Amino acid sequence: MTVHPQARAVLDKMAAMGAPPFYELSPAEARRVYDSSPDFSAAPDPVAHVEDVTIPGPGGPLAARIYRSGAEAQDPPPLLLYLHGGGWVMGGIEPVDSPLRALANRSGAVICSLGYRLAPETPFPGPLEDVLATVSWLAGQAPSLGADQERIVVGGDSAGGNLAAAATLAARDKRGPRPAGQVLIYPVMDFDFDTASYREHAEGYGLTRESMRWYWDCYASTEARSDPLAAPLRAADVAGLPPALVISAEHDVLRDEAEDFAHRLEAAGVSVTLSRYEGMVHGFFRMAGAVDAGPQLIDEIAGWLRALPAAGQS
Repeated sequence: MTVHPQARAVLDKMAAMGAPPFYELSPAEARRVYDSSPDFSAAPDPVAHVEDVTIPGPGGPLAARIYRSGAEAQDPPPLLLYLHGGGWVMGGIEPVDSPLRALANRSGAVICSLGYRLAPETPFPGPLEDVLATVSWLAGQAPSLGADQERIVVGGDSAGGNLAAAATLAARDKRGPRPAGQVLIYPVMDFDFDTASYREHAEGYGLTRESMRWYWDCYASTEARSDPLAAPLRAADVAGLPPALVISAEHDVLRDEAEDFAHRLEAAGVSVTLSRYEGMVHGFFRMAGAVDAGPQLIDEIAGWLRALPAAGQS
């Protein structure tokens, strides 16, 4: 299938900016370009409770934002720790504010959006350590947040999806509370730049092969990449991980590694929902104001969260 016309319009607008590729810039310059890029998200929903908080992290306080819809429910809702994308180098709480507001309202879940430390100033495993510390903090805070302590989910898009998957691997191996689920939105799962999806979409589809090489160089040394907590697809064993919702985009260099990880989970007996969005490109979670697939994805995640059983339940 060709790129959806709505996604093509977004790509054309981005190309018209004439911004240099991130890999030609310093991290600080890349962040400035990223932050000044056009915003394709939908107008932000009003949410009953939105609060900026500070979470104790291994390298100092971490900024986070809590969303609570205020919807009445018989049972406490799940709690989603959301980890933004940006190649571990860019991004933060603000770029994902709009989709997370919509997700909080549609799912009823309590959502914590985390501003983890960024590479290359804080390379692997620093951002992951921030995530693990936050999962532990949320496990203690869930009752006061009105959330189900037994239904803490880790999720994220792109590099955030990588951190979410790595966190579930670490938790399975006794490093903190075990999440009840994982939401992986076109996640970075490996550093093989010669998959079919990399060859098909190396240039011209938003996220490029050379940008991904640069992101990896910023995040993890060649030696560090051998650790499956850096590249979860390389884990020798993925049994015992929590249920997963895995999202891929047809025209994305990361498509194959996301889908390969989902198939590995399924083969290991993990409950998996894999959804490929045909015609879509990387980043469409934050394009709900420009592509219909954006709100469709938010609805899919919301439904999955509502149906999620507590850890240990079938």
